[in-house]
Amino acid sequence: MKKKLSIFVALLCSFLLTSSFALAANQAQEQEKIQAQKQEHVYGSQMMTEQERNEFRARMQAAKTNEEREQMRMEHHELMKKRAKEQGLSMPDSPPPRRGGMGPGMGGGMGGGKGKDR
Repeated sequence: MKKKLSIFVALLCSFLLTSSFALAANQAQEQEKIQAQKQEHVYGSQMMTEQERNEFRARMQAAKTNEEREQMRMEHHELMKKRAKEQGLSMPDSPPPRRGGMGPGMGGGMGGGKGKDR
């Protein structure tokens, strides 16, 4: 009986250990995806260092008004156009349209739609 119990415990431990390794690998992959997505959100990020991307994001988040953010976007776009030209690449004359994001605004959360009682 003790032998069966110790075999069961050993199998259970190996199963838990294996599944924890798989979970850790999944979490690492998710973190890599998130990091890649963050990089994509900065226009021209392929021509920037990681430090430049982080600084740009921090400046955008610290901006107090939409006008200030728009000015930074335009300056950033001009810098990226200059870098692209130096590297023999081309970029559009104006930056892409601004994305919605989670900033201030009307939001699309629950309760905002017109239900049957509105």
